[in-house]
Amino acid sequence: MMSPTLHVPGQDQIRRAPKVLLHDHLDGGLRPGTIVDLALASGYEGLPETEPDKLGIWFREAADSGSLERYLETFAHTCAVMQTREALVRVAAECAEDLAADGVVYAEVRYAPEQHLEGGLSLEEVVEAVNEGFREGERRARQDGNRIRVGALLTAMRHAARSLEIAELANRYRDQGVAGFDIAGAEAGFPPTRHLDAFEYLKRENNHFTIHAGEAFGLPSIWQALQWCGADRLGHGVRIIDDIEVAEDGAVKLGRLASYVRDKRIPLELCPTSNLQTGAAASYAEHPIGLLRKLHFRATVNTDNRLMSGTSMSREFEKLTETFGYTLDDMQWFTVNAMKSAFIPFDERLAMINDVIKPGYAELKSEWLFEQTAATSVSSDSVG
Repeated sequence: MMSPTLHVPGQDQIRRAPKVLLHDHLDGGLRPGTIVDLALASGYEGLPETEPDKLGIWFREAADSGSLERYLETFAHTCAVMQTREALVRVAAECAEDLAADGVVYAEVRYAPEQHLEGGLSLEEVVEAVNEGFREGERRARQDGNRIRVGALLTAMRHAARSLEIAELANRYRDQGVAGFDIAGAEAGFPPTRHLDAFEYLKRENNHFTIHAGEAFGLPSIWQALQWCGADRLGHGVRIIDDIEVAEDGAVKLGRLASYVRDKRIPLELCPTSNLQTGAAASYAEHPIGLLRKLHFRATVNTDNRLMSGTSMSREFEKLTETFGYTLDDMQWFTVNAMKSAFIPFDERLAMINDVIKPGYAELKSEWLFEQTAATSVSSDSVG
């Protein structure tokens, strides 16, 4: 049920609102200027544009194809310039800075260590460089008056055969900034069950993992991720809508898988703009997030790849408020959902909700209340 509050936040309030991000790819969020700098430093000559503004436009247009496979091709350029320790530290630090400046107070940022070995780094050196960058970015954010905590998710590529190795790596660094594990890449032809040994290992170690499922491929991918692999969260999971029937009179019927996902409060890492680019939804108005919100699924809002989608957490919420009339109460609902679903200890999640998120939204709502009171007072004085 939608909040009775009628106030739809503006851009400034959306930006200042505390936000939580669970699904963001490190190699999908580089600053275009950084890509140009790193390409020049490394001798990489494959960039389609060398002017930052034009390069940013190229990434968005190349990703805006309606095909997940074409969308994934754009990562060849970002990964190509992320092959040294210095590059990884810089990219990770800038990621944390950019998210904090956008009002994100907690983020889990994922990347595939196996894709950053061409310059001679070891898997361990990749993880340590990215962790160093996140800590540096957090420090810079504090200097700028922003607060953020960033955890890493180590991703294994579903078309490769290193998932157990990456899972073991995530477990070794779980107390050093790595929050969990993920698999990513093209879903069709590469089911999550190919990586059962990695998931079984993580479950034995009581570690956390999410799985990209239900984005380009449908219900079987979601079912396998949950019932065979035991995922804590669904990366995207937007295709759960295929198991929900809406009658002409508005009556809603959930299939058994959709009911299970809702009943078990399994988090959905929804990425609206990215889903439009990959063809998982035709428009913001038709994106399943609207119905999933009404049905009280554990829905969360995410960016996926900020560079390719030309987006940010603020922009995602701006689109949703424009489309569905979401209020600050709705934004808080999505944000608390995300924080509840984070891969950090319960007491730390609770502290973030009670000490950061709820007070932040309360302040924004009080601003609006006082503005309304002032406007009413002025109006009354004019009439008098």
